[in-house]
Amino acid sequence: MVNIYLVRHGKTMFNTIGRAQGWSDTPLTAAGEQGIIELGLGFKEKGIKFDRAYSSDSGRTIQTMGFILANSDNEGIPYTYDKRIREWCFGSFDGGHDGELFDGVLPRIFTETGNHHTDEFPPDEVIANAIFEVDTAGWAEPWEKLSGRIMDGFTDIAKESEAKGAKNIVIVSHGMTIGTFVKLAHPELPRPHGLDNGSVTHLSFEDGKFTIGKVGDMSYREIGSEKLAKK
Repeated sequence: MVNIYLVRHGKTMFNTIGRAQGWSDTPLTAAGEQGIIELGLGFKEKGIKFDRAYSSDSGRTIQTMGFILANSDNEGIPYTYDKRIREWCFGSFDGGHDGELFDGVLPRIFTETGNHHTDEFPPDEVIANAIFEVDTAGWAEPWEKLSGRIMDGFTDIAKESEAKGAKNIVIVSHGMTIGTFVKLAHPELPRPHGLDNGSVTHLSFEDGKFTIGKVGDMSYREIGSEKLAKK
């Protein structure tokens, strides 16, 4: 069995000012770096040793992984980038204000297409296809492509780790991608929303199947924060 610690990257400049980041990129802020240092120290305090590390190829996940490995005494382990576990691509809305996309454009599209939803968050499939339809750049992915590359990416990472005999692995990915993956892996579970930067979603992989544990766990950061405060 492979134990998976799936981390959302540290807080970035765009996260801080409320812009849709997608495939565009900004670095971690000072507060974002601090949060991931806390996370790494929390892993260290709990004595967690990783056998392998994976992240998307986005700068913010690579930067996050560096802080995790350095502060958890896990430097030097095999580390691989996988572009399939990138964030959703918002196409021409990448870098735009969250409110413009999620509170403005998408609700209008839902109304125009008759996709009325009483719940706060429409299904991922509806959101993805709406973004694809309004993206003037032609970069956004339709749901079939988006969901396929996310599930294939995480599954191949888990299978590779299993084949290599890894017991514990750490993966750094993105908020919407992690939420989508959890829902794809276990459709009967609620789709996670609003995962904090530096939160950990626990999974295991065995016999070709994912099991979801605690989602959005902030306890490692809290442990690390307490350790820093004592210093």
